[in-house]
Amino acid sequence: MKLIYGTTNKAEAIIQPLAVENLPEYADVIRRSFATVAQDFDWTKENAPGYVSFRTDEQLAKKEKDGYLPFGLFICEKIIGFVSLTDMGNGSYELNKLAVLPEHRHYGYGKRLIDFCKEKVKNLGGSKITLDLIEENSVLKNWYAANGFVHTGTKKFEYLPFTTGYMEWEAKK
Repeated sequence: MKLIYGTTNKAEAIIQPLAVENLPEYADVIRRSFATVAQDFDWTKENAPGYVSFRTDEQLAKKEKDGYLPFGLFICEKIIGFVSLTDMGNGSYELNKLAVLPEHRHYGYGKRLIDFCKEKVKNLGGSKITLDLIEENSVLKNWYAANGFVHTGTKKFEYLPFTTGYMEWEAKK
């Protein structure tokens, strides 16, 4: 089933569920999208091997489990964006790897993916979305805050060259 969610001057943007068979295609979108962040922070496979832009298809496939819901944003049947939700139980969903290819940024596609996820979670009976991000990426943190997410904490992992920040959004009751 295709879900049409908004249009642009360029073409109709369609958000639709993805299957395991789509993994090579959406893994490429994830890597290419997150590569710009790696470049901004001067990260490489050597100094940030755990960063998502350096993960293989096999590593990304490990997210595929019960409750994992991947979605693609398509224009003219070409995937240009990605986001996934994971059912964490008790009405909470984790948002993962929201990505828009660099050449398609600043057209509102990221916001469309966020708004889609909020509606999807509500339709699934959920009330909360959590996410993690690079704490030092203030532009992204501020963007999520502008889209209704609240900062809830941080954690430093030895294998990552950044601090992980946590944010959440709760549906209005």
